[in-house]
Amino acid sequence: MTFDVTAVRSHFPSLDSGTAHFDSPAGTQTPRQVGEAIAATLTGPLSNRGTGSPSESNADAVVRAFREAYADLLGAPAGGIVYGRSATQLIYDFSRALAKDWQPGDEVVVTRLDHDSNVRPWVQAAEQKGVTVRWLDFDPATGELEEPDLGPRTRLVAITGASNLLGTKPPVRRIADAAHAVGALVFVDGVHLAAHSFVDVGELGADFFVCSPYKFLGPHCGVLAAAPELLETVRNDKLVPSSDAVPERFELGTLPYEIMAGATAAVDFLAGIAPGGATTRRERLRASLHAVDEHELRLRTRLEDGFADGVVLHSRAADRTPTLLLTFPGRRTKDAYAFLVERGVLAPAGSFYAYEGFRRLGLDDENALRLGLAPYVDDSDVDRALDAINAFVVS
Repeated sequence: MTFDVTAVRSHFPSLDSGTAHFDSPAGTQTPRQVGEAIAATLTGPLSNRGTGSPSESNADAVVRAFREAYADLLGAPAGGIVYGRSATQLIYDFSRALAKDWQPGDEVVVTRLDHDSNVRPWVQAAEQKGVTVRWLDFDPATGELEEPDLGPRTRLVAITGASNLLGTKPPVRRIADAAHAVGALVFVDGVHLAAHSFVDVGELGADFFVCSPYKFLGPHCGVLAAAPELLETVRNDKLVPSSDAVPERFELGTLPYEIMAGATAAVDFLAGIAPGGATTRRERLRASLHAVDEHELRLRTRLEDGFADGVVLHSRAADRTPTLLLTFPGRRTKDAYAFLVERGVLAPAGSFYAYEGFRRLGLDDENALRLGLAPYVDDSDVDRALDAINAFVVS
């Protein structure tokens, strides 16, 4: 299937700045259609949800469209789609709600490969309940996650769908099957995975799955997907008069309808990138994301093959996203970041909230340079990045 990157780029006004954006793991650029959807919803007519007036009906329609869009994106029931301010907020909320049933002697499992948002909330909840925390380590040389050793007291396994630091895609389904065999729940941080893969929550084995639309062309917010019948068993703290229905009981306060509309528009944009002859939005997403994956893999290979001696690539897992973590022996990556910015290439340096993973790598530098690909990155961007990085090495 043909991927027309020039056509894709034409929808992103921000690219007119001339910057080659490799900062997508922290948040992508946004297509015009998403901004237009936000503006059209916000300028209304718009009121709180209801059916008595056009403004109320508009709000209700936005919420329903949002749930349907993310059901299509994630292969989950629309009645199990929860809106959140961010993935971090959703994980914190659900860690507190799920921990209500934990007892001393229970265990939760977290990994050193995860973003801290899928580590610290569970660690803190476990500490408050007197629950044991067990860690899954990874090999710094390969980025591959070790296999878990679970037992009858394991209550939950929190695992990333793909590392935002190294790009590693761990064997989530195999680990989920092991967790379910001992009666444990599986909470998947899919923030980085959903930006680069066609997701099916059921096939992945996730009981809970979170993602962030701003990582794949949408506005800043978070989304959680779970089976409605599972959500019915989760009792969260909420206001007395607020709805107790699922999924509304987890969406505290008045929803930002304009952001939800923008998030829906991002899904529709993705579905239209390379839809082929598919008719349903779910199938259009499958075709489009497959085309995006091929495009990004080709560019990732070009980058990896083009680095000069003196560039150390830490992203080495067999199955991984188009995300590259680099260091330069004897040089500071903060200096590399500044060097690239002067040449119109944005690739940030940092540890990117992967606190445990970054420490596990044992790097001499307090930062590392991360390059991430997105649907709008083209060959000329890659050329500029390679020229700038290789020039830094010899500078």
